Amino acid sequence: MRITIIAVGRLKERHWREAAEEYLKRLRPYATLAVVEVADRDVSRDEARALAEEGADVLRAIPEGARVVALDIGGRQRSSEAVAGWLEELALDGRSHVVFLLGGAAGLAPEVVARADERLSLGPLTLPHQLARVVLLEQVYRAFRIRRGEPYHR
Repeated sequence: MRITIIAVGRLKERHWREAAEEYLKRLRPYATLAVVEVADRDVSRDEARALAEEGADVLRAIPEGARVVALDIGGRQRSSEAVAGWLEELALDGRSHVVFLLGGAAGLAPEVVARADERLSLGPLTLPHQLARVVLLEQVYRAFRIRRGEPYHR
């Protein structure tokens, strides 16, 4: 399976980078992973313009033929076991490339959310986008472990 994460902004702080790198390393035996970072914009001056510019960059980065999932607080919530089953279903249906879209400080542009095939929520809490990236990576890793019946998910 191929997993691509398109994220607005870089992980600037060392602790976020190290956490993300750890899960990327753990995921290598299970999937081909790519992280595409698009530039974040200064939302303090003109949030609508910044969001539109970020959105255009995200839309250009989406590969053809992939299943596109926007991380969105209003999206569908799934348990870890349900994520594992969902990824298995996608693979069995021939949708072996899944793209997750992660917004920046202002979230995702409406046109990006509209482009997504579905929306996934990590829960009702608002998370900093750096933490959301790490949580997403951890949950994808957990899903692969669950799919293979390997210990970890308790």
